[in-house]
Amino acid sequence: MATKAFKSEKIDVIKEKAEKAQVAILTEYKGYTVEEITQLRRALQKDGGDYMVTKNTLAKIAFKGTEFEVLADSLTGPVAIAFGFEDQVSPAKAVAKFIKDTKKGAILGGALDGKFLTAQEAEALSKLPSKEELIAKILGSVNSPASGIVGSINAVMAQLTRAMAAVRDQKTA
Repeated sequence: MATKAFKSEKIDVIKEKAEKAQVAILTEYKGYTVEEITQLRRALQKDGGDYMVTKNTLAKIAFKGTEFEVLADSLTGPVAIAFGFEDQVSPAKAVAKFIKDTKKGAILGGALDGKFLTAQEAEALSKLPSKEELIAKILGSVNSPASGIVGSINAVMAQLTRAMAAVRDQKTA
């Protein structure tokens, strides 16, 4: 049985992560090996997140007063939490990819900006473009008109050069 100090320390760790996180995704981890959980944790850490298996009662206590308090009713059974600290989409993407690859577990829900996400909404979040993809699309949209202008000017200059070369060729012939 865990001591009161250990539980208090665990609650503090969960609360600290919850206060820093932008999003939390609840997953079922039943059937995962320690190696698979470690693999998922590493994938999330690479994208600025973390994966935590904890007692539901400790998580409920830690979530009190945070935007993830809405998850309290969903913390039943074997549940683990994927936190996203830098991006709101990448944890959902990493978890969805992992579930697809291993064919184990499921997304049970999540919380974003103090709102509860159903399993379907959390999966839909995983299908959104990442922050980097969105930035690239915006920059492409901003750059597109300038590229078009440059292309038009280059085409005019190329036509002018070809016309001048044709005149030169006629005069020398």
